[in-house]
Amino acid sequence: MRLLSPVANPGKFICGVGNWSHHKAPLGMMGFLFKVTSALAGEGDGVQVRWPDRTTLHEPELAIVIGRTCTNVSEADALSYVAGYTCALDMTMKEEREFYCFCKSFDTYGVLGPCLVTADEIADPSELGYKFFVNGKLKGERNFRDLTGSPAQLVAFASTVMTLEPGDVIFSGAADVGPVVPGDVMTLEIPRIGRMDVPVLVSPLARKVQ
Repeated sequence: MRLLSPVANPGKFICGVGNWSHHKAPLGMMGFLFKVTSALAGEGDGVQVRWPDRTTLHEPELAIVIGRTCTNVSEADALSYVAGYTCALDMTMKEEREFYCFCKSFDTYGVLGPCLVTADEIADPSELGYKFFVNGKLKGERNFRDLTGSPAQLVAFASTVMTLEPGDVIFSGAADVGPVVPGDVMTLEIPRIGRMDVPVLVSPLARKVQ
């Protein structure tokens, strides 16, 4: 059985930046980057590396999926607009010359799965945490209470800039970033949401390195 993304057609991917307490973001502010939605993938797709001569980085995160249209909502009301939560890998090509958003937007660089857990099952997503492994070796273990901006704050802050629509996905921001290569298997576990094992593959469309 090949597991696809539990979110079929997100309107936009919004990626949290510098959103962990140890990042010490300037002025304590949250920031966002964007990933084009054609980057969407599920566990069964794997991460397919198109530019194998460049470094691809893993970023394990919590994904917040919007369920109702909202704009300029308060932090207190923000989670009432959430449909649910899922595991996410916000993959990124290591930035050198290109714009950072471009580096996040390769096909399959936005992995969601294994399922969407509805918001009524998780009253406070800040109580969740994750373990992340590469080839069975623990690379990170975090609790989302250590986010600089909580899931509710992320939704509220994003909604001050743009209208959020059903299916839009907000990535929490990454704390554990590191390189992967074809042949690796990434495992992300978020208790109460699930576990996904995502292989890193060479894309059949990979550019040839001279």
